[in-house]
Amino acid sequence: MKMLWIGATLAGVALGCARPAAAQIGVVSVTGGRVEGVTAGGVTSFKGIPFAAPPVGNLRWRTPQPVKPWSGIKKADHFGPSCMQDPKILKLFDTPPAMSEDCLYLNAWTPARSARERLPVMVWIYGGGFFAGSTSQPLYDGTQLAGKGVVLVSVAYRLGALGFLADPELNAESPYHVSGNYAFLDVIAALKWVQANIRKFGGDPSRVTIFGQSAGGSTVGWLAASPLAKGLFQRAISESGGGEDKLSAFDSLPMAQAIGERFLAKLGARDIAAARALSAEALVKAQAGVGRFLPVPDGYVLPGDAYDLFRANRFNDTPLLLGSNADEGRVLVPSGITPARFEAQIRTQFGSYADAILALYPHETNVEAEQAARDVLTDSLGLDAWTWALLYSEKDTDKVHLYYFDRAASPDLPLGPVHASELGYVFDNANGSIGLHFPLGPQDSALSSLMQGYWVNFAKTGDPNGPGLPQWPAFGPSSQRVMYLDTHPRAGPVPNLRQLKVLDAYFASQGDEAKRKPAN
Repeated sequence: MKMLWIGATLAGVALGCARPAAAQIGVVSVTGGRVEGVTAGGVTSFKGIPFAAPPVGNLRWRTPQPVKPWSGIKKADHFGPSCMQDPKILKLFDTPPAMSEDCLYLNAWTPARSARERLPVMVWIYGGGFFAGSTSQPLYDGTQLAGKGVVLVSVAYRLGALGFLADPELNAESPYHVSGNYAFLDVIAALKWVQANIRKFGGDPSRVTIFGQSAGGSTVGWLAASPLAKGLFQRAISESGGGEDKLSAFDSLPMAQAIGERFLAKLGARDIAAARALSAEALVKAQAGVGRFLPVPDGYVLPGDAYDLFRANRFNDTPLLLGSNADEGRVLVPSGITPARFEAQIRTQFGSYADAILALYPHETNVEAEQAARDVLTDSLGLDAWTWALLYSEKDTDKVHLYYFDRAASPDLPLGPVHASELGYVFDNANGSIGLHFPLGPQDSALSSLMQGYWVNFAKTGDPNGPGLPQWPAFGPSSQRVMYLDTHPRAGPVPNLRQLKVLDAYFASQGDEAKRKPAN
């Protein structure tokens, strides 16, 4: 009956989103030249559009520069190469193997029949821990989501050391006297491209939603705190992302520069000029073992810790939709956790709060201990979303909507609601995440339609609610309601609230040094 109920309630939504089969936008003049898309199924795709100059040679570790113009009509029928990363990761996600330092390209899917339509725009920011990810991953194909009535754009950004190297010499040569965060400057450059060009694809530059997952969701949070992104988007969706709470402050600039110094020493590069002369492949190989290359509060792109900026009302105030999955940690925590190992890890990390945390996570057997380790990470990502929702709602800002993806394991979703498993539903693509492939069964297709309805409504109006969808209440400090996204969607209380409050109390008790955790 649940499957029938979902199918009936979503029938009107699906019909309301249906569009004529023929999209008529074919050749578009954009910054740099003209591009020609490919039309199929009522949606025209434009792939591999350059939005900045190739960040190679002397442009390595610099702010993205203006795109180089081209002559004639560029066939936008294939993706640009992925940014430099471990090629094994591309293979894991069935991503095309092409990879290059010349990777600053974006893609657009539009159902518009003319440039006058002014459809809402959704800009996708991929995840991957800031060391991996690609717009060409099949999971992120925008055809289905764009077909629901939005112009969808996906953007690439530099990764690892190429995206986040901080170094005093780079500080000195920068007009802003800072280094690192080149990846965020890439995304900001892409958002500026959207503002300048998206009308020609039938999009509305005054209704831009940024959305991302994992590290992409963290990027959404940081952009919400960056003055450089002010006015470039009007709504924000963060899926299983950090960057917004006491858990998520990344390295300080001195710490990031220390990692940079170790990296340059491992390369054998005496200065930045020598490092720029090395191949991108050599840089990717040398990253191992020197530390993580992550976003850092630099006083320019990121004026400070995002949590502190939100508390001080120094952020880009937009409607917000965010959430996490019910078993995030299952694919992120290694197996083989014993009770003794789990307890030792908790005591090392949480100090005087360890007893309170251990009491909340049963761990007497190996099976329980492994699940407890996963649950701690799952609740940490849930804490990110809950804290950010509280910060926004306490400031009486635009409405906040919080979700909890809880699709139980089934033949259609073998691992259940793990990290990234909601993406197949958001994009309505059967190519699953974490290397999985599965067909969407009837219940899953209905859930995908429901989630796309919420996401698209939010892009249109800043509110996910609409005809034919179960009511999703706004989140507030005194009415902490969350939307459970599963085969029986419903509003309910925040899950695991006791655990969240204990974790929150621990991080609230710590100084800056205790705020750190690896990026998801």
